[in-house]
Parts: sequence; structure tokens; C-alpha cells
Amino acid sequence: MALQQIIEQAWENRELLKEQATVEAVRAVIEELDKGRLRVAEPAGDDWKVNEWVKKAVLMYFPIQAMKTIEVGPFEFHDKIALKTNYAQLGVRVVPHAVARYGAYLSKGVIVMPSYVNIGAYVDEGTMVDTWATVGSCAQVGKHVHLSGGVGLGGVLEPVQAAPVIIEDGAFIGSRSILVEGCRIGKEAVIGAGVTITGSSKIIDVTGSEPKEYKGYVPPRAVVIPGSYTKKFPAGDFQVPCALIIGQRKESTDLKTSLNDALRENAVAV
Repeated sequence: MALQQIIEQAWENRELLKEQATVEAVRAVIEELDKGRLRVAEPAGDDWKVNEWVKKAVLMYFPIQAMKTIEVGPFEFHDKIALKTNYAQLGVRVVPHAVARYGAYLSKGVIVMPSYVNIGAYVDEGTMVDTWATVGSCAQVGKHVHLSGGVGLGGVLEPVQAAPVIIEDGAFIGSRSILVEGCRIGKEAVIGAGVTITGSSKIIDVTGSEPKEYKGYVPPRAVVIPGSYTKKFPAGDFQVPCALIIGQRKESTDLKTSLNDALRENAVAV
């Protein structure tokens, strides 16, 4: 509570960032994020709670940090934020050229292929971040999630009240999917390759006699593929992208299922 009070006061009066006590408080919050003891967002029953004050601390971390050169073997970077370290101690496998920034949390058993994890992100136990996937600032990724090659999870720092992208436990995110603007993927959902979901995207369940529409939210165990619907414009009727829920992940499909198996169970060619 003391940290939160200092952060809130500094957010309203940036002159306080010149005081050592404020600087130490901001850095303490980033250290807590890095160790996973604080989160930008956390489960609250069936919903999620955004800790706005933590996001404020991340935003105020940048102005108190000086630019510096970071050398890693023959590679050189010039930035304000250090790279994450001590992977062996954390029990995290990191394949060259994966990069995670200090202030991002990677839990035990996480595998990070050549990819990028930004500050404020939370990646829980046993998750695979596959090649060229991006975990944006403050994105929340649950346990035993698979982020396939080229997946893009959008970052969110401003506005501070905005929810981050949330991927719940056991979800499978197919290659080149783009999930942004605070969308939420429910537990054990399967997102097919190339699906784009924003906070306002139409997600249409077509498994029943009548379509059921969600916005920016995929229910648990849903199987989702790219789709389109017809929308009227002054120039005529055109197809607009959406996502289609075509079925439910079956009990026979365990948490290690392949994307192809989950889609074939629902009679979709891949």
C-alpha cells in the first residue's frame, strides 16, 4: 500500500520523480513485476482485475532510466531497460536469439524460442513461447499455454485503465494469430492459425441453430478459426473479418493436443 500511494502521488505530480524515495519506489515495483510478486492484471473470480497503479509505475520507469549500451557477445543494444538474466536459476529455457526485458516475469518451466517478451508481461509455468512470437507489454499468459510461431500478443500501457491481452491456462494459439487491444482467451481454447482478435472483434459461435456473438472474448475450450460476415457500406455490401467458434475442444483432447487435431475434430480442413 505504501508503494501504491507513492506511485499514485508521483503520477499526479511528476516533479516527485526527482526525489530519491519516488525513484526507489518505482524501481521496487518493477523488481516485483520481474519476480512475479506483482502483476499488471490478476484473476478476480471469473473476471480479471487491472492494477492501474502498477501500469503507472511501468510508464514512470522509462523517464527515470538513463540510456546505456548493453553488450552481449558481439551484439550491442542501446536502451533504457536491462535484459532479463539468471535463467538457469529461474528454471527457464531460453534459446538464442530470444529476448526478455527486465520487468517481465517468466515462471519455472517456460520455454522461450527466438522471440520477444516485453516489460510488464507475465508468462506462467510450462508455457511455450515459440519462434518469433511477441508477448507485448503487460500481456498476461497462463500456465501450459502454447504461443505458436509468429503469434503477436499486443502490448498495452496507455490508457492505464485499459485491460491487457489475457491468455488463460492451457490455451493453444495458432501460428501468426494476432491478439490485441485487451482481448481475452478463455482456458483451453484453441485459436486457429491466422486468427485476428481485437477488443472489439466479433467472435461468432456458429455451432448452434442461431449464431451467438461475443466481443473480444473467446469462451473456455472454444475452437476458433478465421471467418467473415457481410456488412453494408455506402458503396455496397462487403465482407468484414471476424472469428468463428466452430466447436468445443473435446475431452479426448488433452493439453498437449496439436492445433491440427483440434481443428480436424470439428471437420475443418487444415
